[in-house]
Amino acid sequence: MIVYKTEDEIRAMQKCSQIVVKVLAELGAMIKPGVRTRELDEHAEQRARELGAKPAFKGYRGYPASLCISINEEIIHGIPSPRILHEGDIVSLDFGVFHDGFYGDAARTYPVGTVSPLAKKLIAAAEKAFYEGVAKMEEGKRISDISAAIQQYVEAQGFSVIRQFVGHGIGHSLHEEPQVPNFGSPGRGPKIRPGLVLAIEPMIAAGDWDVEILADGWTAVTKDRSLAAHFEETVALTERGAEILGRDGEDDPGARLIKEQRYA
Repeated sequence: MIVYKTEDEIRAMQKCSQIVVKVLAELGAMIKPGVRTRELDEHAEQRARELGAKPAFKGYRGYPASLCISINEEIIHGIPSPRILHEGDIVSLDFGVFHDGFYGDAARTYPVGTVSPLAKKLIAAAEKAFYEGVAKMEEGKRISDISAAIQQYVEAQGFSVIRQFVGHGIGHSLHEEPQVPNFGSPGRGPKIRPGLVLAIEPMIAAGDWDVEILADGWTAVTKDRSLAAHFEETVALTERGAEILGRDGEDDPGARLIKEQRYA
């Protein structure tokens, strides 16, 4: 069952999401060769608590850390460790918090130093695909319109969308209905209406979309070991249109916020 949110609930979720995005921005500034992934996890947990929130992932279904850190061919759920980031890596950070009764969830993929042209293009495509999906979050459209827009954009860039993992509703629970795949035909699934809050999260690969889970039981990698990238935000549909809740209002939330020249 889809749980639609009131305006007051969406504003509470906005505060929660802003904490997530603030911490991710701080983590992004820390990304450089020589940093250990465990340091990033420690910073994320400390800052969440300083900001009055609780890390959402730690202990969730047994996950052992506050931050998911996935490097290169790792798609999602990479576990922080003493592992060191190296020049040319790309690293995906997925973070969530619980604050004032609600969850927020977001992800970014960052370059470590100078990366290959392919890696740059992949990171940009994951982010732009998110905005292609958000552009379809309009009253009267259906969930699969978001999915189809993401898939069409990603495949037009020569990449593939991961099928084993999907976006989701979010609110009082970290994962709520509906599921939001990053692939599929348009015009299917529940109708979109105000009060819907989704974690839209393209997960894409430079090669094939087949997935393998490593021996730790968590880390998902591309089966062909091609590079993977991830971008996620918590998005609400209000009477004013789609709002990206982690933003502080400087952007027009209903528009395509990424300028095309960034993807040249």
